[in-house]
Amino acid sequence: MTSWDERFRQGEYPEAPEPSPILRRFIDDVPAGRALDVATGTGRNALFLASSGFTVDAIDRSRVGLEIAREAATDRGIDERIDWIQADVPSYAFPTDRYALVTISYYRAVDRFPDIKEALVPGGYLFVEHHLRSTEPTPSGPTSDRYRFAANELLHANLDLTVLYYDETTEERPDGDRRANARILARNTSGARQSYPRR
Repeated sequence: MTSWDERFRQGEYPEAPEPSPILRRFIDDVPAGRALDVATGTGRNALFLASSGFTVDAIDRSRVGLEIAREAATDRGIDERIDWIQADVPSYAFPTDRYALVTISYYRAVDRFPDIKEALVPGGYLFVEHHLRSTEPTPSGPTSDRYRFAANELLHANLDLTVLYYDETTEERPDGDRRANARILARNTSGARQSYPRR
């Protein structure tokens, strides 16, 4: 049993986490097709994407996390839309030119970004949110800055895509903790002339 298996088994993470409001806001702009949720955990994005009509590949190394997510998908009647893949993200062989959307929430996959971007179809979207380094106390998330993004690091890592949304914010959580986050939504297009969603 991995440490993540134990964390999920002990209920350290919610069994029905909500996706980011930013992902919800832009989901209708994403072309139909297949989606990939990297480090799905208990299904934060995979469940939402399947409910939104996508066929989803959901990857995580934790068997327990995948079991919790699969049960939630079964309860919602969407399990047949999700392929649950138990694999280690650092060594996973991502397919090329396959996904209309790739989502990554609270997993620092920056060293795999080149392969993940290759997995996007032309015009496909990438959504990433993760913990950010901060001068203010932020108990939520990794204890070491090594696993957090530095200021603008997430943005700079994706400037080869068309950036449609980016923010770095600190938010108060319901439990009273503070969380510093970076979020990006970008499209697999390039060039001097682009189209942008109306907001």
